[in-house]
Amino acid sequence: MEFSYTDGMNWTPFEIAPGITVGDGGPPFFIAGPCVIESAGSVLDVAETVRAVAERLGVKVIFKASFDKANRSSVSSFRGPGLEAGLDALAAVKEATGMAILTDVHEPTQAARAAEVVDVIQVPAFLCRQTDLLIACGESGASVNIKKGQFMAPEDMANAVDKVRSTGNDRVTLTERGVSYGYHNLVVDMRSLPIMRRFAPVVFDATHSLQLPGGLGHSTGGAREFHPFLTRAAAAVGVDGIFVEVHPRPGEALSDATTQLDPSEFARLVSQVLAISGALGEVEP
Repeated sequence: MEFSYTDGMNWTPFEIAPGITVGDGGPPFFIAGPCVIESAGSVLDVAETVRAVAERLGVKVIFKASFDKANRSSVSSFRGPGLEAGLDALAAVKEATGMAILTDVHEPTQAARAAEVVDVIQVPAFLCRQTDLLIACGESGASVNIKKGQFMAPEDMANAVDKVRSTGNDRVTLTERGVSYGYHNLVVDMRSLPIMRRFAPVVFDATHSLQLPGGLGHSTGGAREFHPFLTRAAAAVGVDGIFVEVHPRPGEALSDATTQLDPSEFARLVSQVLAISGALGEVEP
């Protein structure tokens, strides 16, 4: 039996953030920004750069940055400024640029506070089964992006989506970021994209899919040179969004230094995704 891209789909297009509709058949939107807020000034600079690329190429972008990286490999790794200082920095970005904002939370108590500032709350991959966290994110009123755990089968992510939707919040997306393949390695099963898209819009994470978890001993390694290949493949399969971390000097980044892209690489990737999306035509929701 031939597989249809729309078989069994149980969601309808929705506005994930002001002015950005997901699932309407248009080109993918982008989630882009640095891994972590390194300083209020630096995160604003990256936001201005990302906005300029988006305006020049005509794509919708949600700016992302984390106020805390709670799952770093080493206790000595940089984590970020924390909840309040981080949200202050993101609020300043939103005011200065007008961009929609995404950040991740790690505890249920952070969800409602984050939703006062950001448009999309992200559930980290390691926490994608945590019921209390998913419920709190759904109840926050913000859109919710759930990262697929490295240990999860794609069809099992339907349960995570259902937990958020049980709150009455239907604005849920799923993000593919690879699955564990032995030690210190991830692979992306492109079948997971249409499987998960049956029950929620799907974003492909071009950054974390290239991680080599714990590969440097004290930190996570990565293979950033493969980012165009996997991202072009995901765009050809058909996704609703692309997630990519952007840093002006990736090698100097305080987190994910081995997988972030510089602004020129980001712009090139956007152009390639748009070309592939345009060649495919509309992907019906």
